[in-house]
Amino acid sequence: MAAHEQLALFDSAPALPRSPERASGPPEPASRLPAPPRVPITPPARLPSGHRWVEVDTPLQPIGFMLRTSRRKTVGLTINDDGLLVTTPAWVSRKQLEEVIRAKAPWILRKLRSLHERQQHLATAEAHWQNGGRFPYLGVYVSLQVRPDVGYARYDGDPRQPAPGDTLLLPLQADSGADRIRERVYGWLQNQAVEHFEARLLHYCRLAGVSFRSWRLAAPSARWGSCSSDGRIMLNWRLIHLPAEVVDYVVAHEVAHLRHMNHGPEFWREVGRLFPDFARARQALKPHHPGSLPLL
Repeated sequence: MAAHEQLALFDSAPALPRSPERASGPPEPASRLPAPPRVPITPPARLPSGHRWVEVDTPLQPIGFMLRTSRRKTVGLTINDDGLLVTTPAWVSRKQLEEVIRAKAPWILRKLRSLHERQQHLATAEAHWQNGGRFPYLGVYVSLQVRPDVGYARYDGDPRQPAPGDTLLLPLQADSGADRIRERVYGWLQNQAVEHFEARLLHYCRLAGVSFRSWRLAAPSARWGSCSSDGRIMLNWRLIHLPAEVVDYVVAHEVAHLRHMNHGPEFWREVGRLFPDFARARQALKPHHPGSLPLL
């Protein structure tokens, strides 16, 4: 599924495709068809500023969503990795909003079900945040050991060139929970990301003959990197989970924007000059989405 899907309402809806005719026999009564399982819908841990959580009962199931008002002229529905976002003009009443949600409930639940299934598939790393578990680091699966006798997080191997069999030792108690272990691993990974990404940024800037004004790590849920017109670069720290050549592609991509603030032919020629194997790395990045990492 795409990172997000949008549906603008109070516009004409596309016609639904006609179902093929049955060869014989009456249609199955609706009451005898098994109802699909409910889609789990929960509010995010923290609502963005200007948003509130709303729930609407529909014939299929209750649907909860983030709601914000804007100057747009229609009600807009967006499905992203946080769930359903509804954007409405200030003049839309609660009754009108509920009518929209009920009318579009099949579409909403179909998209939310696809999102939930994808996230469940990609979130299998959750079970590995434990002693003896593992996590992806620069495309290599690194083992975890909880060791209360070590004074700091220690990497058994070369963190600049990770290899299968490497281990990260964590100074935690043996009964530490998954959240605590994940928190310490994330802290270690972010430190590695700072060192690795900055080295690659400087490398590609030298090749391109350009310089950036500043750069920072971030954790956006919908993009791997960005470059502003004033030379400020952002890189998603979760890239550190992916192979080094994928990191290089994203870095080279953002450095190329220091010359071309678009995605035209000259931009892609610059990316190819900086990182000739970018097409393969770009293809390797496509199955991954920032909001669903780490992937195992």
